[in-house]
Amino acid sequence: MLRAGHMVALCVVALLTVGVVMVNSAGMTVNPVRAAVDGAVMVVDTPRGVTFESILFSRSSVYMALALGALAIASVLPIRRLSASVQQRAGSLGVDLVVVGLVVAAILVALGTVYLPGLGREVNGSSRWINLPVVGDGLSVQPSEVAKWGLLGLTAWWAARRGSGMSSFWFGLIPALVAVGAVAAVVTAEDLGTGVLIAASACIVLLAGGARLWQFMLFVPMGLAAVGLAILASPYRVARLTAFLDPYADPQGTGYHMIQSMGAVAGGGFFGRGLGHGLQKFGYLPEDRTDFLFAIICEELGTPGAALVVFLFAGLLLAGLAIVRREPDRLLRLMGVGVITTVGLQAVINLAVVTGLGPTKGIALPLVSSGGTGWILTAFSLGLLVAIDRRGSAEPAAVIAPPNARAAAA
Repeated sequence: MLRAGHMVALCVVALLTVGVVMVNSAGMTVNPVRAAVDGAVMVVDTPRGVTFESILFSRSSVYMALALGALAIASVLPIRRLSASVQQRAGSLGVDLVVVGLVVAAILVALGTVYLPGLGREVNGSSRWINLPVVGDGLSVQPSEVAKWGLLGLTAWWAARRGSGMSSFWFGLIPALVAVGAVAAVVTAEDLGTGVLIAASACIVLLAGGARLWQFMLFVPMGLAAVGLAILASPYRVARLTAFLDPYADPQGTGYHMIQSMGAVAGGGFFGRGLGHGLQKFGYLPEDRTDFLFAIICEELGTPGAALVVFLFAGLLLAGLAIVRREPDRLLRLMGVGVITTVGLQAVINLAVVTGLGPTKGIALPLVSSGGTGWILTAFSLGLLVAIDRRGSAEPAAVIAPPNARAAAA
């Protein structure tokens, strides 16, 4: 019988496969070849083809293998025992606050490594990556990915620990929002899109954990003002916003990226130009292997290829939602909410940007756009959903009473 966890795993494998194939297709280069044209020898640029062997031994295939390994490891974890152990460890609000502070401090230290000389690497004017000298120059890690998943785990744990106490403004919501705000603010300094994504996903987890909506509404103006100031303080963010409103006002400048992306989406027609036969990847569309890979998918595979990617994400999210809805363990349920919310929001934002429905952002398409850290951590997080579903039929649910309920019983 096909369970929801099986569907999650199948969708992850399928999306990674699409990602590996299309990343290699988008990475095709041209070679100058001497050719005789009308009796004259000319240098003609010819595309360098992609073979099965070149895909199999590519860097993206290595990352896919690591991601599948992470998926497999997460799916066999004794998830309910771990959940029970984590929820029973700390017993008081003070201890919980110390745990939150330590985890947030660790996340901020990880984010700060991008500014260390010799370790951080600047890409497109932003310091988002660190090189791992132990492995070599070819492997980089994006600390914001670690921060994203680490903060989601922390907010799920906090909401599970507080229980009905999440409805308390000062002792339930405020400590969590301070943690979310601190991490999101640091991430936003280099990557506004990821910072907003992290904050939105964490807030949804807190709402699912019992926080009151009206309390959140008190902070909406503050959040919008912070985003507005972050945009106005950065000229390139203002340029991206104006380019989104009217990309053809500066087609060779700020609007170039969006115009080329929309051209790739529409250029393939219904059936596409064929795998490997796209044109935009040959120096016309920036970031064609990463944030704008979906545009290459549309150009080469047409509507069927684009629909396949959308359906795979829809199947992944629906299967994850089915797992979360029937999960009795509070911590596991909130973790599941965080995973499907983050993957879903990130996919929607990327698809909107690529198709011209949103301003350009540095947000990749999960499990598809080229990326090592993102693939591995996302696959591991989705593997936890598989573990929850697998253990759901093999183990009794470990329902842990929140601290306030245990205190009342005592």
